[in-house]
Amino acid sequence: MAKKSTLLELTRKLLTFDTVNPPGNERPCADFIAGILQEAGFEVRSYEFEKNRTSLVADLRFSDSRDPICFSGHMDTVPLGQAAWSKNPFGGDREGDRIYGRGASDMKGGLAAMIVAAGRIARSSAGVGGLKVVLTAGEENGCQGADHLAGLESVLGRSGALVVGEPTANYPVIGHKGAFWLEAVTTGVTAHGSMPEQGVNAIYRAARAIAKLETFDFRIDPHPVLGAPTLNVGTISGGLNINSVPDRVTFTLDLRLIPGQSIEQVHRQLQTQLGDQVELIRLTAAPAIFTDPHSKWVQEVFSIMETHLGQRPEPRAVTYFTDASALTAAFGGPPTVILGPGEPELAHKTDEYCRLSRIETAARVYEEIARRWCRIDP
Repeated sequence: MAKKSTLLELTRKLLTFDTVNPPGNERPCADFIAGILQEAGFEVRSYEFEKNRTSLVADLRFSDSRDPICFSGHMDTVPLGQAAWSKNPFGGDREGDRIYGRGASDMKGGLAAMIVAAGRIARSSAGVGGLKVVLTAGEENGCQGADHLAGLESVLGRSGALVVGEPTANYPVIGHKGAFWLEAVTTGVTAHGSMPEQGVNAIYRAARAIAKLETFDFRIDPHPVLGAPTLNVGTISGGLNINSVPDRVTFTLDLRLIPGQSIEQVHRQLQTQLGDQVELIRLTAAPAIFTDPHSKWVQEVFSIMETHLGQRPEPRAVTYFTDASALTAAFGGPPTVILGPGEPELAHKTDEYCRLSRIETAARVYEEIARRWCRIDP
């Protein structure tokens, strides 16, 4: 099992696995992590939603007197992008306090911290409840692995609290917006470009629809922590060639929702606004999550982080979504905190890195959170 002295080595090893999604290919990384956790004493099970798209569920039980605490993260990363990297994206190069590589911040630094903390807890001789580690494939494409696990009977079980290790620079976050992604389609009738009156232009229909979306009103008050919901038109594609009337256009919508909004309600609002000339196709639906900041466990996490941050945390949320969209509900709605060593502003960027000092802090914090939950003496 990797110890504190090998935390750097473990992080660098995780970065050598090319888990760029697509295609993902998380299985080699999952097998490597499974071996570490099994050696530490965890019962580890693997599940695939597609070939080589492997997620892990690892359990360490002390007693049945309390639901276990769960730590979760994902193994896949986004693509490298078009810009050239000055570092090897799969090399784990170190420069001072920085470790470079695709996924260093989002979120293999967090994975390394969780694995190390889990090993330290596993060496304890007694405790209550237990520790669960859920590591997923396919998070970057809409929580595919987490959704798959949540849909399997008797796989996840219950959890009394959930820590998601997404990049927050080690600041505890208690909620995030949901993601509702759709493809919108307009159709028309093709004709020669010199005789447009004989056709129906799908681009004009799409343009009128998109113009309506610029001032779309969700008709809901902003959330006190998460703020207001948002809508963005991300892509548009259509047309045959310059001298033909286009008969099909697609454009995509990225909506970020807040508690109190249901997917069905928002879908109906959009369809009413756009009318029957636009077909809406759902791509991803990940609900928002929010934990009461006055929760006893959240306040305990805030107390732990106050020591490391130099000030007591305040309730904050992030705009991106996480696997908590699927896992929190699957676990029965436990309090959930997003807390990881990665730098949020570096996620998905060229020459991504994570600070080793933050990873070391995260490992200590995860261990302390788990020890308090399982009532293990330091």
